[in-house]
Amino acid sequence: MSRRTQKELQLFFMEIFLDMDIVSCFILNRKEGVNNMNQMQTIGTVSKNLGISSRMLRYYEQIGLIGSRRVEDYAYRVYDEEAIRRLRQIIILRKLRVPVKQIREIFGNSSALGVIDVFEQNIRELDGQMTALSTVKSILSRLVRELQEKANLNLQLDYLGDSSVFAVVDSISFPKNILQEETSMEDLNKANETLQKLEDKDVRIIYLPPMTVAAARFSGKAEYGVGPEATGMIEKFVYGTELLKMKPDARGMGFDCSRADLRVEVGATPTAYEAWVSIPEDMEVPPPLVKKTFSGGMYAAHVLRDWNFQDWGLLQEWVSKSGRYEEADGPCFEEILNYYNLMNNGAKMEDTQIDLLLPIKEMIK
Repeated sequence: MSRRTQKELQLFFMEIFLDMDIVSCFILNRKEGVNNMNQMQTIGTVSKNLGISSRMLRYYEQIGLIGSRRVEDYAYRVYDEEAIRRLRQIIILRKLRVPVKQIREIFGNSSALGVIDVFEQNIRELDGQMTALSTVKSILSRLVRELQEKANLNLQLDYLGDSSVFAVVDSISFPKNILQEETSMEDLNKANETLQKLEDKDVRIIYLPPMTVAAARFSGKAEYGVGPEATGMIEKFVYGTELLKMKPDARGMGFDCSRADLRVEVGATPTAYEAWVSIPEDMEVPPPLVKKTFSGGMYAAHVLRDWNFQDWGLLQEWVSKSGRYEEADGPCFEEILNYYNLMNNGAKMEDTQIDLLLPIKEMIK
């Protein structure tokens, strides 16, 4: 049999991608209930079966990647077969390190060649990353060989003064994410976990100052989760009082208060959420909002990536392995960045950036 041309192989791949059910049967660790596509599924069912948070589902819906429906005499929005199929495609593409912006391009492009162009762009970036890593590996391997030959722990690392090595190292440019070759979903999951780990450059140590806040708390059942309900109450307060005219430096944040210790349980759906906005000390707050005083504190901060709240677990891991900090008591905040501009532009979810703030203290040695 004659070998296929590169273009034929590309088109063959696209046929498989566009009929993602074929790929999904091989790639996704499908849980019971996912393959029953003839029935509408609630946001809770989809979240549980596909392993993504209700907030991420809402984010994908807000930016137009998926759609949901209202069913008569039913309180919650539901997803049909096409929406669930699209979600499965999104999950695969995100594990393949395809950014959300490019996923939107892929789904908005009816041309297979256009989609191939997006994939090939990512492949070229990966080639550059692999070349940089290969260079680093070669230098480290040579260092190991020299150390083994010298067998003297006090030796001077003269090799690092080699001008040719400096030239090579200086030419290396490291992107944010580095992907290893994958051959199966298990390998892909392992690579994804490795790439998601936080490095020192991904975490900032900050101090939140004392502040007076208006607080809104919501618990119980909610269509898109308790967080948006509590945040919505705060947004109504901000717009109704024209708070930002009085306090343009207002800060908006919230935290999962499902547990008494206020710890975040990664992967669990919050059952209670409290949203805050900082206010002038002398400002009155109408019920059901409550006026509170926050004493401030030190936090490990990390910008949330693509609304993936699994990042909480990675931030907790970073703190536990830092050797300098440990978790402290207090709320684990999700702070809305650029709050003034975001609220003045309609508080669109697609424009929202969030800092995860984990309370910490320095370890006593």
